[in-house]
Amino acid sequence: MLLLKAKLQDDLKEAMKNKDNEKRDAIRFLMSALKQIEVDERKELSDADIIKIIQKSLKQREDSMIAFKEAGREDLYAKELAEAAILKVYLPEQLSDEALKAIIQKHIEAIGATSLKEIGKIMPLVLAECSGVADGKRINMLAKEILG
Repeated sequence: MLLLKAKLQDDLKEAMKNKDNEKRDAIRFLMSALKQIEVDERKELSDADIIKIIQKSLKQREDSMIAFKEAGREDLYAKELAEAAILKVYLPEQLSDEALKAIIQKHIEAIGATSLKEIGKIMPLVLAECSGVADGKRINMLAKEILG
């Protein structure tokens, strides 16, 4: 069995024993999403696949938090925020802005990009190198900052 999936299962058991309903519910939600994808695609998910699913779930939670904040639903906002914090524990440590800028700069120099028009050539390369450790939105923002 994969390391990340085993850790999720162990943490789910621990949350149930400790009656930590918030953590239990967040992990159950994630586990059901993983199971659904395994059944639909008839394959065992790798740790990389699981990380992508966690990132997608976090993105959905961030979108929900924005909507709840705008609607004045502080209770639901707080719930989404807490669940997002629980899920972030299972992601690899994110790159610092400095490290990410260095990677982006390396690809800019390799391609010889000089303007924002060439960001489309850089993004796939940086995304491939930083898969799981940097968000695409953050990469794009920093690349625009460097090229702009």
